[in-house]
Amino acid sequence: MALIVVLAVMNGFQDDIKTKILGTQSHIIVSHYMGGVADPDKVIADVVSDPEVIGATPFILSQGMISAPGGVRGVVIRGIDPLSAPSVVRIKDIIIDGSFKDLGDSGVLVGSELAGEIGIYVGDNINIISPSGTMTPLGMIPKSMAFVVKGLFSTGMYEYDSNMVYISLNAAKRLCMQDSPSGVEIKIKDIYRAVPVAKRLTNALGPGYWAKTWKDMNRSLFTALRLEKTAMFIILTFIILVAAFNIISTLIMMVVEKRKDIAILKSMGATSKQILRIFMLHGLFIGISGALLGLILGLFLAYNLNPVVSVIEAILHIEVMPKDIYYITGLPTKVEFLDVFFIVLASLSLSFLATIYPARQAARQDPVEVIRYEG
Repeated sequence: MALIVVLAVMNGFQDDIKTKILGTQSHIIVSHYMGGVADPDKVIADVVSDPEVIGATPFILSQGMISAPGGVRGVVIRGIDPLSAPSVVRIKDIIIDGSFKDLGDSGVLVGSELAGEIGIYVGDNINIISPSGTMTPLGMIPKSMAFVVKGLFSTGMYEYDSNMVYISLNAAKRLCMQDSPSGVEIKIKDIYRAVPVAKRLTNALGPGYWAKTWKDMNRSLFTALRLEKTAMFIILTFIILVAAFNIISTLIMMVVEKRKDIAILKSMGATSKQILRIFMLHGLFIGISGALLGLILGLFLAYNLNPVVSVIEAILHIEVMPKDIYYITGLPTKVEFLDVFFIVLASLSLSFLATIYPARQAARQDPVEVIRYEG
């Protein structure tokens, strides 16, 4: 039960993080080693011809500063094509105030955390400054452009909501003084086939092009989550190991209590194998009953965890996931069949191994010695 619930929560967290990341990132990014994509229309045409590609859109990624009455902050500037971007990233779904339709070439979308920190609201006028500017005898003069806040977005990831702004692709070209997009974002049908699709696209586009998948861009995060899940499985398996020792101790006590009965059975013709089978079946019955009960309770809790947590919060007057600390509400859960299968398999295997020693001890009982000293 403990293993099923914990791994279901970890799977839920991983899926929740994956959904939030893919809300701002595409499945695959294609660019050129020389920097940028000189002919984005041709690249997009070649990309969308792949049967597994759903959509593609050009983008510009740069760094700059945002200047507002409430302060100045460094930001990541992301230029997008308002027409094709919604088919690749969830830009429309993450808008919490304002509208994406009115973006235009003078509008900007600001992260909710960033807006809260420097006091930006929909309709405010702000300046975005790019380090790419004009070279003068006095040095580089940064490029600055005025924008109107058309909307606020929230991805659910603090790193994005506190550091990113969206502007149109044309505005990003003028601001960053960049003629070509930084690359092309691609959305595919199955995110778990991103690696083979990326290899196929780079081969189709020819030499000089490279592709990164969503796994490559978040490798350290998902590696850490996978290692944590593996570690939790190993640690919580010790709970099953403790239960196995309980089975061993129960059977040993039973062998001690049933010594006379074992001696009588053997004197009546029962073989050692039959005695061995009796105690092994008894131990397996305990293990199977416990595993079945744990499976039922674990699945029930995994599928109804949030209501159970709400009841606990109401009884104990506590908040398990305080909203001012955690950036999520509730405990996301996802039950995977393979996880449940290996948990049940490990439980039954340990239960079976736990029956061997007590059953062998019972089978080795000498009926003559038992009747002589305990008769």
